[in-house]
Amino acid sequence: MPRFSIIVPSHGVAGRLSQALDSVLAQSFGDLELIPVCDAPDAPAAAVAAGYAERDSRVAPVHSPPSAGLSGARNTGMRVAQGTYLLFLDGDDVLVPGALARLAARLAETGDVDVLYFEHERAPWWEGEPANPAAPLLAGTPQGAFAPAEAPALTGVTLPAWSAAHRRSFLTDRRLRFPDGHFTDVGWGGLTGIAADRVAVLRSVVVRHRLRRQGSRLNLPGAHQHELLDQVELVLARALAAGLPGERARPLFEQLFETVLRTAARPQRLPSGHRAFFRRAGWLHRTYRPAGFRMPGGSLGVQHRLLAAGAYTAFRALRGANRAAGRLPRPRLPLTRLRYALDLRRPLDESLAVYCAYWGRGYTCNPAAIHATARQLAPRLRSVFLVEAGQEHTVPEDVEYAVIGSRRYWQVLARAKYLVNNANFAEGVVKRPGSVHLQTQHGTPLKKMGVDQSTYPVVAARTGSFTKLLGRVDRWDYNLSANRHSTQTWERAFPGSYEALEYGYPRNDVYYTASGHDVVRARRGLGVPDGRTAVLYAPTHRDHHTGFETGLDLEAFCEAAGENVVVLLRAHYFYDRGAFAGTGRVIDVTAHRSAEDVCLAADALITDYSSIMFDYANLDRPIVVYADDWEVYRETRGVYFDLMAEPPGPVARTPEELARIFREGSHRSPESKRLRAEFRARFCQFDDGLAAERVVRRVFLGQPPEALPPLIPLAERLPAPAATVFARS
Repeated sequence: MPRFSIIVPSHGVAGRLSQALDSVLAQSFGDLELIPVCDAPDAPAAAVAAGYAERDSRVAPVHSPPSAGLSGARNTGMRVAQGTYLLFLDGDDVLVPGALARLAARLAETGDVDVLYFEHERAPWWEGEPANPAAPLLAGTPQGAFAPAEAPALTGVTLPAWSAAHRRSFLTDRRLRFPDGHFTDVGWGGLTGIAADRVAVLRSVVVRHRLRRQGSRLNLPGAHQHELLDQVELVLARALAAGLPGERARPLFEQLFETVLRTAARPQRLPSGHRAFFRRAGWLHRTYRPAGFRMPGGSLGVQHRLLAAGAYTAFRALRGANRAAGRLPRPRLPLTRLRYALDLRRPLDESLAVYCAYWGRGYTCNPAAIHATARQLAPRLRSVFLVEAGQEHTVPEDVEYAVIGSRRYWQVLARAKYLVNNANFAEGVVKRPGSVHLQTQHGTPLKKMGVDQSTYPVVAARTGSFTKLLGRVDRWDYNLSANRHSTQTWERAFPGSYEALEYGYPRNDVYYTASGHDVVRARRGLGVPDGRTAVLYAPTHRDHHTGFETGLDLEAFCEAAGENVVVLLRAHYFYDRGAFAGTGRVIDVTAHRSAEDVCLAADALITDYSSIMFDYANLDRPIVVYADDWEVYRETRGVYFDLMAEPPGPVARTPEELARIFREGSHRSPESKRLRAEFRARFCQFDDGLAAERVVRRVFLGQPPEALPPLIPLAERLPAPAATVFARS
């Protein structure tokens, strides 16, 4: 039987779960079992937990449906736990180093207490000093084990479940479980505090609670706020039934109603039913107020009296909520600014959708693919594509557009119900209530993104204000993902309250819907000679370089790779105005608007660290990584995984190695196919040709997830044929 069972619910925190599990398994005290609680065997966190279970026999994942909530997940973990003591750790929190050793030592001193309370650290998600809110509460308690009556202020209701260790046999004997619903920690802390006979305190930080940027879900507006009163009534009724003496019942009552009054004083948390909340809270106050309870002094005491008296109007007058005044947007011209402000006061146009890609570089990428599908499935929508001046020619003739910065640009942004972008809209764009912002992204992240860039000085200097970046993230309602790796990375890099849509990238649909004739058309459109092997060379941008550098002598590569090889050069989109003057065997396709056409035309891909490799992998064609400066790139830009250890194909470090791979044909070897298959299984999870349809049906048509086209298994997908295959057929 292990000394400790650590139960870790993981719903909604797959991106950070590994840090929580690592913090447990790295403890110097190893007599433990670790129980991650996942939504289902195929949930994002389940794959993370399964990987740990394969490597460490102390890890035993279990499953609890999301509908059971946090309480259900914890109760599921409790049912299978075997440890003498149970600890609860949220999936995005961590145990501090040496925590379990200190707990074990303290329990050796106190003996087997029912509950051992300890300190925790509330760490700001970004910057600021951590706080230790439990320290003042625990400071005045007895030194050894003690009966709860000796420290009546230690009621448990102000401490989260993960700020205590609970003896498993105590919980079993008293049939204690987490109460259903929201605010379960309030109910749990009260119930265990009332039932405990012998407790102790460890005046040391055990858990580092990492505050979420978007704040606690419990603070969000909604009907769930009423469930706080359910938990309060549950605890007060149990205290009354247990005959809790007044010296313990009074501080318990006061602490519970401090929590109630914090919600009652914030009517914005209760968009409807605030008066009903106040009325029921007043009834609980009058019904369960212990004998001898004295109202607190000052403003808090006034609130208690008004609540007990049911004086709703007076209470609102005393603690009226302050509403933050929103800042007006800042179009450059005063007249445009005024017109935009006026347009924001007009009703949303429920049939208007606005699209933008790469800050207005043209009709392309995921927004263009979604737009094309929306025209078929949601013809009621009127769509406007945003482009920068000079790029109007990129928009098809039958697609409505607006030039960025124009009067019309601000007008459609103010009125649109739907806003779709693969980057971000301008700083001054206001997120209106009722509007829907869809962030499609434009690649699978290998390099560090978002706030993860902050520790890389070269990148951070170019990024600008992370505060402003996150302000733009706050506008997102949906964020698109092509694979679980991306979902978890976006969660960390762009923390926000958006919903992740694991539907695949719409721009990649064409890799499964295109025919051999489409491939031939793409090759001829790019000028690829018939019968030649077209190798796409697509290097990424380097933050430590100024301007574009090919990084490779392409003419020399063609000569060394074989007489049949031609190179399609596609520089990063930062350099999409043309970057290279080719001579015959090198065709510069940088300015070509469709990366998808370029990929369809290519028989193989050479890239360094560009995200194009993840998209191209859908075609199941050879990929070669040219990594002549991997160490420098990794240190200056930062990466999420070691590409050299998990490449999609052969890796070359020198031009000679690269040419030899093609000359000898090893890019088509069985080993290359094996590497590519593993890469595709990880990064082509949700791309199956139906991504755009899923997005349109879910976002524009409002269809539930279960009504969307199911994912086609990877083994059953048929990518577009390569030119050589089509020619043979």
